Amino acid sequence: MLKLVKFSRLLSVLPLLFLAGCNMVVMAPSGDIAAQQRDLIVISTVLMLLIIIPVIFLTLFFAWRYRHSNTAATYAPEWHHSTRLEIVIWAAPLAIIIALGAVTWISTHKLDPYRPLDRLDAERAIPADAKPLIVEVVALDWKWLFFYPELGIATVNELAAPVDMPINFKITASSVMNSFYIPALAGQIYAMPGMETKLHAVINRQGEYEGFSANYSGSGFSHMRFKFHGLDQAGFDAWVAQVKQQGTMLNRDAYLKLEKPSEKEPVRYYAGADGDLYNAILNMCAAPGKMCMNEMMHIDMMGGGGKESAENREKLQYDNRHADEGIVAPAATVPATGAPARSEPAERTDGMQYDMPGMPSTPGMDMQHEGHSMPGTDSGADAAPAQLNNNN
Repeated sequence: MLKLVKFSRLLSVLPLLFLAGCNMVVMAPSGDIAAQQRDLIVISTVLMLLIIIPVIFLTLFFAWRYRHSNTAATYAPEWHHSTRLEIVIWAAPLAIIIALGAVTWISTHKLDPYRPLDRLDAERAIPADAKPLIVEVVALDWKWLFFYPELGIATVNELAAPVDMPINFKITASSVMNSFYIPALAGQIYAMPGMETKLHAVINRQGEYEGFSANYSGSGFSHMRFKFHGLDQAGFDAWVAQVKQQGTMLNRDAYLKLEKPSEKEPVRYYAGADGDLYNAILNMCAAPGKMCMNEMMHIDMMGGGGKESAENREKLQYDNRHADEGIVAPAATVPATGAPARSEPAERTDGMQYDMPGMPSTPGMDMQHEGHSMPGTDSGADAAPAQLNNNN
């Protein structure tokens, strides 16, 4: 019996041993936005426990109180209604739902990642003369590229910012969707090709923090991590000087090599970067000879290019940019790579085929709309197409 008691005590301690290795950064953040998100989690949990704990307690109490062997319990088989009990049963959850909904609605708008900051922390407002630090983020396969446009530098897999300085992130991706996440700083925000998302945040304590992709994006996803350094102003200035001293130049050619899929990339510094490179990545035209998305949208806005737009076909192909270099995604098939499709289209007796479920196509008719291919072009490599200025 004594051995059984000791064994039960050991079992009760095991969960604590598992928790010993947990990183509680989400519940103990170092940035004001993440701290407000932590508070929202705590408040929501407490509000829900106001119902969960009494229900669990009363379930166990009723099972014990009205057990078969308890002859002292009241036996009332004809009982069917109690107005006071009904009020309690419905009013308490309703009040909690209203409170939870109000807190969530307010916090959702207050913590909108696109909303500029209005404070440094709970006790300090942002000074009137404070200038935010602008950081342009690009999710590559499988590493992170950071531009500091006002400082003229760029880094790979390393990010730094001064303490108590607002940070304005502009975020995009080169190919597949990722998720930019620094738990100690703020919540995650998606990085998508051809789109720019935003995040406003501030770090309030010095330290080294973990950043990573929170959205699966392929074989190198597990190692798509970076370090975020929260530094005082002197430390940040020293870090910038180190990047400029040790870094190389990030031009279009260097970027196209960096963009190729790779895993476990080391930290890289760039003392200078092409001033238009981020916008070219955002508009999918970093590679020479590709049409920028904003150019294509302008053509569409002006009513299209007519027959002349046929010459833009090659400029609007984007997803096969590495196919001629032997870099192929594991699951890639036609048309981007030329690899055989996983299944052949079913034939019909009426001469039509099903290329996709529920989508018939006639022989000789291309079901793919070339205008919806991922576009991109180096705005400096080729002149804008003739129909770009078509006002008809």
